[in-house]
Amino acid sequence: MPTTRAGSLVFVSGSLPRVSGELRVTGKLGREVTVEQGYQEARQAIVNALGSLRAEIGSLDRVRKVLRVEGHVASAEGFTQQPQVINGASDLLNEIFGERGLHTRLALGAAELPLGAAVEIAMVVDVEP
Repeated sequence: MPTTRAGSLVFVSGSLPRVSGELRVTGKLGREVTVEQGYQEARQAIVNALGSLRAEIGSLDRVRKVLRVEGHVASAEGFTQQPQVINGASDLLNEIFGERGLHTRLALGAAELPLGAAVEIAMVVDVEP
């Protein structure tokens, strides 16, 4: 299930940076994938998360506040720039929602992600009833 609700909160499951159902980039940051590529993948993953959110609530105009973003970055040993990668998602949310897009965030390194994805994003959003 891509989303679940609890009152005015919508929890969006981990979204991968797929385009037309396919991953554009696979591999680990700090090895096969650059920080810039990871940044773009985080942007695409949050676009997909927003698509799941819109399917749940009907319109993104109903978003009162993005509360939390959780970013997982497939990381090669020694890679420590996870926050710079997840900035791709955060920056886009701020561009779309302005102050309503400011959120808390978690940027973690992961040994492996589903399907070899470089990035996976989950989020929690407060929405109008």
